[in-house]
Amino acid sequence: MNLTKWGIHFDIARLSDEIEELENKASDPSFWEDMENSQKVLQRTKALKNKVERYQSLKACWEDLMTLNELGLEEKDESVIPEVAEGVKQLKERLHKLRLETILTGEYDKNNAILTLHAGAGGTEAQDWVQMLLRMYTRWAEGRGFSVRILDILPGDDAGIKSVAIQVTGENAYGYLKSEKGVHRLVRISPFDSSGRRHTSFASADVMPELDDDIEIEINPEDLKTDTFRSSGAGGQHINKTESAVRITHIPTGIVVACQTERSQHQNRDTAMKMLKAKLLELKEREQKEKIEDLKGVQMDIAWGSQIRSYVFCPYTLVKDHRTNFEVGDVNSVMDGEIDGFINAYLANCANNAKV
Repeated sequence: MNLTKWGIHFDIARLSDEIEELENKASDPSFWEDMENSQKVLQRTKALKNKVERYQSLKACWEDLMTLNELGLEEKDESVIPEVAEGVKQLKERLHKLRLETILTGEYDKNNAILTLHAGAGGTEAQDWVQMLLRMYTRWAEGRGFSVRILDILPGDDAGIKSVAIQVTGENAYGYLKSEKGVHRLVRISPFDSSGRRHTSFASADVMPELDDDIEIEINPEDLKTDTFRSSGAGGQHINKTESAVRITHIPTGIVVACQTERSQHQNRDTAMKMLKAKLLELKEREQKEKIEDLKGVQMDIAWGSQIRSYVFCPYTLVKDHRTNFEVGDVNSVMDGEIDGFINAYLANCANNAKV
């Protein structure tokens, strides 16, 4: 394991130069005049420092392990072998995780993410499945130090959630979560079935990057239909008693976005417009590859045969990703947010396919 070689691979020297350049900008007396830009500079600096510090930590750990190994050889002390072996194993895992981050080179990979979950075939069971997935992604995000905010939510008729949109804020949030886009299938004994039968349910996950304000997307105001309504989510008496929630329909494409968790109608409209811009950008990028008339044909139903991943609770326990064949037998740990294995396998698979 050549950590110097990996330092070149991660371009640590360039990252260090960029950190110095950003810190020079921050020391300029006029730096805080543009508060929005200054926050972006500070966030970028923090992210770069984190990557460099993690590499330096890996390098120091490797040097310590090599020193311990050499001492063991000199003293002919075999008791250090398990410690060195375990240390190398953990080091490889940390190095693999850092390497995956270098794969996230897409234009919007570093951005925050907007994740939307919709219940599919399965009725109340599917709505409960959406609530379970919301908990899973929330636990995953919080475990990474990301913050999660509900933008829009439509509760189920009897239980669960029909649909929910959340904002996940953190470095590379979109880069990681883009791997989750698709249909997720649940197989379990339904708690809503008094006969105790096994049910199969489906929910879809849609993921978009949160766009910066400086990205221009032309939207004709005449193409928009805006509706206001009372919030159905949490947030206190104010938002539940006034029509502060906003739903925007883009008439030409049929795209619908909504936000209801801000206190004012103006704030909800701003957030909904950001969501619409992200969807229109995605549509525009797909349009470059295929005709607009074919887009609906490409989209799959939220039902049998279209799932990217299956979560089986009965008759055995298994979570399997059908794109990469990565699987985990401990379904409960996955539902508690331990989905990095699936995300890493997907990103590595994408990187390998790109090389072909």
